Amino acid sequence: MIKSFLIILGLGGFLFAGQQLVLVVAQSYESTHAMLYCYEDEHLAFAPIEVSLGQNGLGVGIGETTLLSTRDAIEKREGDKKAPIGVFRLVRLFGYDTNEGYSLPYLQVDKETICVDDADSPLYNKIIQIPSNPPKSYENMLREDHQYKLGIEVAHNAKGRKNKGSCIFIHVQKASQTASAGCTTMEYESLKKIAKWLDAAKNPLLIQIEKGSLKEVQELYPALKAHKED
Repeated sequence: MIKSFLIILGLGGFLFAGQQLVLVVAQSYESTHAMLYCYEDEHLAFAPIEVSLGQNGLGVGIGETTLLSTRDAIEKREGDKKAPIGVFRLVRLFGYDTNEGYSLPYLQVDKETICVDDADSPLYNKIIQIPSNPPKSYENMLREDHQYKLGIEVAHNAKGRKNKGSCIFIHVQKASQTASAGCTTMEYESLKKIAKWLDAAKNPLLIQIEKGSLKEVQELYPALKAHKED
């Protein structure tokens, strides 16, 4: 039994070797801006990037694990204009152009592509082609303001629990220093750099937290041990 346990521990270390972690650290739950860091093999892939968050700060989202340090924080809800706190898979890229050789799955959106934010719809929190009987509320993914020119789909509330938040992305910011409706946003060139770096084989995760949760996520993800906040 002990031998088997040690083998499992060894495999665990192997499985997480080379995993890509996108760490976003905000100073408080009320923050509308934060710094983003891309880690692989315990090293920064490139210089930190300043990002914008939700207009109303941060709320606890539904992701891969529940952080104990956030148990007393406000939960994210549909329409609250809060960016989600938690650990989330980065599952797909989307954009207006054709696939430029990205490793993550890529969806080229068009004028019929929508993301459903109608909490009463069975298609809630899904990106689909608009059906003949469309949901009551949805986002057009081909936007005139080009905020979705390139984006990363964040697996927040992946099972579509009612009113727990939908259509969470990392995407192009509307303007410099402008907070979002609940997504994580940045300049296009910085986003493109991240999109080209992301590798589906390395199980990329978004770890988005208030700085008080840093110690906990460093225990969960040892590749972040070297990260320090001022």
